[in-house]
Amino acid sequence: MKKLLFTCLALFVVLACQAQDILTKRNGDELQVKVQEITLTEVKYKRFDNPDGPLISILKSEVFMIKYENGVKTVIANEASSTSTPSVYQQPQQQHLKLSGPRLGFTVLSSKLVDNLEEEHMESVSPFITQFGWQFETRIFTLDNGTSGLFEFVPLVGGLEQGKFLPSLSALVGIRGPKGIEFGVGPNLSVAGAGLVFAAGTNFQSQGINFPVNVAFAPSKDGARFSVLFGFNSRRD
Repeated sequence: MKKLLFTCLALFVVLACQAQDILTKRNGDELQVKVQEITLTEVKYKRFDNPDGPLISILKSEVFMIKYENGVKTVIANEASSTSTPSVYQQPQQQHLKLSGPRLGFTVLSSKLVDNLEEEHMESVSPFITQFGWQFETRIFTLDNGTSGLFEFVPLVGGLEQGKFLPSLSALVGIRGPKGIEFGVGPNLSVAGAGLVFAAGTNFQSQGINFPVNVAFAPSKDGARFSVLFGFNSRRD
């Protein structure tokens, strides 16, 4: 399991370090692109994951900022009809973005943990339990290369399909790369006791909505848990 965690972390670092331009739209969407041309009214680019694909054009009025692979940050003027070149700012004010939303998924309990829960609660517990809850996420900062710092607070309730009430609470500090790969770690409280939780995942975007997929591993002296969670959220300043 340690090798798996190290592999996930190494993969994240590699992906986070890949260079690309980050185009931020005024609705909050962030696109990984290679900017080809900026005209008086349009920004023309190719998708970073398809450099040989078609040239895509977007109105400058829909673009808030472009962060180039060399670290230069260009903020597009508010006026769509402006004939001046975009203004370059050394360091625009950081925004704390809230990306909270529902979570659902499942958790697999180790046999040792199942035995301990049965001993404490005097009733059987299946090793496979569903999870329902909410993830409160705040994006604390975003670097020039698109890497973001995160704080996440995740309360969950498991075992409802078995008529059980198995709450858990996690608080994680993490990093998300420009391609959506993320890694986090933090304290966890549950009926199994207190411990650390290690999480990794990715994030997909469509029509301004984020669709996160995360896996988590929570070891403890009474046994271990492995979870997979899905959800959605949208940007809120």
